[in-house]
Amino acid sequence: MTVRTRFAPSPTGLLHIGNARAALFNFLYARHHGGSFLLRIEDTDRERSTQKAVDVLFDGLAWMGIQSDEEPVFQSTRQERHAQVAHELLERGLAYRCYCTAEELKDMRETAMAEGRPPRYNGMWRDRDPADAPKDAPYTVRIKAPHEGETVIHDLVQGEVRVANSELDDMIILRADGTPVYQLAVVVDDHDMDITHVIRGDDHLTNTFRQAMIYRAMGWDLPKFAHLPLIHGPDGAKLSKRHGAQSVVEFREMGYLPEALNNYLLRLGWGHGDAEILSRDEQIRLFDLDGVGRSPSRMDYAKLLHINGVWMRRADDTRLTDDVMERLSQVEGVDTSDATRARVLQLMPGLKERAKTLVELAENAAFLGRSIPLPFEAKAQKLLTPENRAMLGRLATQLEALSPFDGPGIDATLRRFAEENELKLGKVAQPLRAAVTGSSMSPGIDDTLLALGRDEVLARIKAVAHE
Repeated sequence: MTVRTRFAPSPTGLLHIGNARAALFNFLYARHHGGSFLLRIEDTDRERSTQKAVDVLFDGLAWMGIQSDEEPVFQSTRQERHAQVAHELLERGLAYRCYCTAEELKDMRETAMAEGRPPRYNGMWRDRDPADAPKDAPYTVRIKAPHEGETVIHDLVQGEVRVANSELDDMIILRADGTPVYQLAVVVDDHDMDITHVIRGDDHLTNTFRQAMIYRAMGWDLPKFAHLPLIHGPDGAKLSKRHGAQSVVEFREMGYLPEALNNYLLRLGWGHGDAEILSRDEQIRLFDLDGVGRSPSRMDYAKLLHINGVWMRRADDTRLTDDVMERLSQVEGVDTSDATRARVLQLMPGLKERAKTLVELAENAAFLGRSIPLPFEAKAQKLLTPENRAMLGRLATQLEALSPFDGPGIDATLRRFAEENELKLGKVAQPLRAAVTGSSMSPGIDDTLLALGRDEVLARIKAVAHE
């Protein structure tokens, strides 16, 4: 059997982190078993399913590096096929027309609740002669649910799950306007797409029992199911805005790398020994459903931040520089010319060691494109005492005479100057860092001066020394 998995989101909003993890698990499972990963857009809710929302889904999946192996299927284009299956069940006596009015259905629910029963349809038209129906009256199509025994699902994550068939009702599969319901469309699409494994959130577990009725009525083999526990907030409550970011777009805008988000989501509810930082190839090699736990996962934003820092340090300097320059282009007062880009690229090895997000990286690199006078952070301003300003004026003279202006030369000059003035190196380097960056923190001072270049360093020092 060739494994075929699918991710089937409804395009009604952003790509939520729970859906993103489901997509990742489907993708990795298919890759691990040498199978295919497919994408289906469940866009039958025409009012809420917008092209913009579809684009957001595609964009988010592309950013995460999750690619479908076939052209995406749009559920809205398959409604005739869904209806065809409903009519086939009708013809075989496994479904029936229900002519109940809205008022009758309301009365059924209220009566059931008053008697302490679940508010289900009572099967009023299940065995009734359709000839009894009012002429030309609208009708829905309902499937005949089994009344005896139980339905058993052998779930690859949850284990064996059972429900008594008496708990299932004759659900509608075709609405009065002839359009299929979600439960029917999903089953027909998964069957026609030859899906072998349905991996989704455990909030769909009750749907699985209802969908199993359709599979069995049609004589189709059920796919294997794997229902993933949901992702909760750090406090164990349902993940919400008050906990922090919830969508892929938000994490991207906050400066997270896709490698980091993928890595974190993989480890959120799945484990393989002590393995923590895993490349995509390693993820594919190791991932299988037996490593998925049954308990809900808790979102740990601090852990995600740590993992992002690890991937930042591993990332290619040119790629990071491209992202930084794009972000700096949105910052007022920062020059994004080729000269600034060259400085950022040169200093990137040191910059990325101190940043945990791309936003932080861009903020730390902004000084490389600023003009005099620099804005100074409070800690930097505190370092620029009158005594230190005078000291920097004397240091500028020695740096100006330095030839060549390179790393070893800068280091030797700073050390010699500190020794001549009976100062510890830090007492020279910290005011100098404040003067040329506007901050009390930066990559190594030698690297920072080298990236700025002699002329810019001297201009920045003199602007402070002459105040």
